This record gives sequence, structure tokens and C-alpha cells, in this order.
Amino acid sequence: MTQEFRIEADAIGEVKVPVEAAWMAQTQRSLENFPTGARMPLAIIRALLNIKRAAALANKANGSLDAARADAIITTIEALLKLDDVELRKDFPLSVYQTGSGTQTNMNTNEVVAHLASQTGIEVLPNDHVNMGQSSNDIFPTAMHIVAVAAVADVEAALAHLIAELRLKQDAFWDVIKVGRTHLQDATPLTFGQELSGYISALKHNQANLEILRPQLYELAMGGTAVGTGLNANTELGAAIAATVSEVYGFPFTGESNKFYGLANHTAVNTVHGAFKALAADLMKIGNDIRFLASGPRGGYGELKIPANEPGSSIMPGKVNPTQVEALTMAAVRVFGNDTTITMASSQGNFELNVFKPVMIDAFLESAELLAGTMTGFADRMIHGLEVNPTRMRELLDNSLMTVTALSPHIGYHAAAEIAQAADKNGTTLKVAALASGALTEAQYDEWMDFMAMTNLERSHKE
Repeated sequence: MTQEFRIEADAIGEVKVPVEAAWMAQTQRSLENFPTGARMPLAIIRALLNIKRAAALANKANGSLDAARADAIITTIEALLKLDDVELRKDFPLSVYQTGSGTQTNMNTNEVVAHLASQTGIEVLPNDHVNMGQSSNDIFPTAMHIVAVAAVADVEAALAHLIAELRLKQDAFWDVIKVGRTHLQDATPLTFGQELSGYISALKHNQANLEILRPQLYELAMGGTAVGTGLNANTELGAAIAATVSEVYGFPFTGESNKFYGLANHTAVNTVHGAFKALAADLMKIGNDIRFLASGPRGGYGELKIPANEPGSSIMPGKVNPTQVEALTMAAVRVFGNDTTITMASSQGNFELNVFKPVMIDAFLESAELLAGTMTGFADRMIHGLEVNPTRMRELLDNSLMTVTALSPHIGYHAAAEIAQAADKNGTTLKVAALASGALTEAQYDEWMDFMAMTNLERSHKE
């Protein structure tokens, strides 16, 4: 069937737009000029709609916009916000890889709202009415901060859940003794609960980082318009919009900010994503520890038993793989890459405007989604069902040479080292080597070789 079109016009000229499309000329131009890459995140679209609803309310209240047009805009936006993601996407199809200010997505929003609002019988224009008192240069970074704060909250919730699951395992395995390892070599004993407490402490530090840094994102650029001066905007518009979106999203956004900074710099997005990167690095370490300690079950460390969530191999029956760890660590490396993208993009603000905004927020939101989702899966489908193999832990501990460290205060470092080296060379236990050395008696060995005492468990605290 031949597609039908209508003619829309912008400052450049006429454009053919599919007759059923809610957008207008500038959106159509962007579709044709920038067809490549991921679509603009719908969280940004919803934020832009909420901002424009807030602007219409404020412009109506201050007398800049007549009540009939303002009400048409508000009603239209409220209807759009009720759509599910599939339906909403139909009207907002633009790519992330467009103009670096996000202007075309801003205009996409203006055009859809204007087109639909005009169907009520009153003329609503994209620029003059829906975009009143606004510029893409201040509205898009405002949307960036709004969605970033909400995304951080999702990460924080998933992180708190993972910490809670790890605490349950810390308590359950607090006094289960195992061999320690440093430099990938045997070291002195600790308990698995102590090992887990280190993981929890690392994640709590990440949790504190996000809590401390999140308020930087509360500052909104709204009200700065084109270059930060606020030209063509009511002086109270930024504060009014901040108050309205604070009610919608439940965070204390503020319009009290330096608008020149808000347009040209993205320090807050860059800094908070740096906390995502640090979290991803710790998750990578924790995930790797879990999968290595669970390696086997016969040919590896074998100290942990991981839940069997799905068949692990298409050819090897009965294989169980640490798939939740693999998802978590793949997400971590993606976050590392996104951090490089955001760092580079943040550094490229020339003069009064950074023009890497869409790719920055797309990378930020991807990192947040990946971290929140994979942490939840790791907590629920790996940590929750994690068990220890105490027999294997004891076997490795009994065969470890580094427990000889407990003898060092009694017989000296050099003599203890000779015992460890003799045991390794001759393939004997430490006890056999120690007694053969003549440096101590069997009673002394049994007294001093107290694995639990070596852990200093009574001096450790749970996280």
C-alpha cells in the first residue's frame, strides 16, 4: 500500500510527514537525517513531558500563556504520560545520535504535544506555546538530571538488596574457617564470614558514595534558556518547574543553580557515573572471587556450592556454571566503557554549551539499568542460594603451608620458613615437617596450630 502523507512546514521549508504521525516537520527531518543507533531513552521523553507540563502550569500562573492553550497542553501531556512504553515510542522515534544538544528530541516533544493539543480545536504551536520560556539547551540537561536521579535510586535499591543478602550469608558462615589467599597463593586462615564482611564493607562504601554525590544532580539548568542568561524566560520559571517536577518524582530538585554551568558542564553526571564505575569495579572483584571459589566441582577450588539455575552446557550433561556472575561482570565492563564515554563527552563542552548530551545520558542510563538488574539477579539467584563446602575448606586448610605463620612467634621466622619449605619439598604435612625439625614438640605444635585463634574472630565485627 502507498503511504499517505501530509505537508508540514518549519523555518527551512515544507516536509512530507506520514499522515498518521503525531510529529511535525523537525521530527521528520531528524528521522531522515539521523537514522542510526539506539532510540532516545523513554525516561528522557517522560521527563521532557513532565517539564513541559510544569512549564505550562507556570506560564499559565504568571500570565505568559493563556489558560485555554495551557490547559490543552497539560491535558495532552497527561494523556501521553499514561501510555505504556510501546505506545509512547510510536510518537517519539528519534535516535540518540542526533544533535548534541538534544534539540531534535526537544522539538519532537514540542511537536507531538502541539499537534495533539491542537486537535482540541485551539491552535497550539510547538515553539511559541509548548516551548515557551524554554530552550533545548536548558531543558535537555534538566531532563538529564531528573532521569539520572531516578536511575541512581534504582541502583541504590538493588545495592541495598545485595548487601542484605550478603549479610545473611555472613551471619550463616561467620565461623566457617578456610584458607586465606594473597597474590593467588596460600595465606593465613580466616573465616568465610570475615571474607564476606569485606565484600559488604566495600559495597557499603559504594552506597555512601552514591548517597553523598546524588544531591549534585538535584540542580536543574531550567531557566537558563539558550546560553544561561535566561533570555525569553520568566525569572521564576526555573524555580516553578523545579517545584513541580519535585512533586512528580519525589526528589528535592532546585532551580537555584548557575545556569552557565548547567548548560556547558556535566560535572554531576560525570561524577556520579564515576561512583557507578567504582561500584562496578568492586562487583567485578566480588563476582570473580565467588566464581573462582566455586570452581570445580572436582577440578577447582570447590569451596563454594552455587545454585543450579539452568543447564550449563549444550554438550556436557550436569554442568553448572556461574552465569549470574558472568552477567554481573559483563555488565561491569560495559559500565567501565560507558564511564570512558561520559568522561570524554563531559570534557567536550565548548564555550556555552556541551554538545554530547544525548550520548552521555544514554550511557548513564544504560549503566544504571545494567547495575541494578545484574545486582538483583546476583543477589537473588546466586548469593541467596550460595552454600559452603566445609569438607573441602578443611582439606585445603589442613594442606596449607602458610599456617606455619602461627609458629613464627614461638620458634622464629627463619625456622618456621624452613619447616614450610621442607614440607613442600618432601610432600608432607606441616606437622610432620615441624616435628622432624626438632624445633618444637607435638604438644607445642597442637597448642600453637589453632586455626580459629589465627582468625582473631573475636576481634572482627560483622558489617
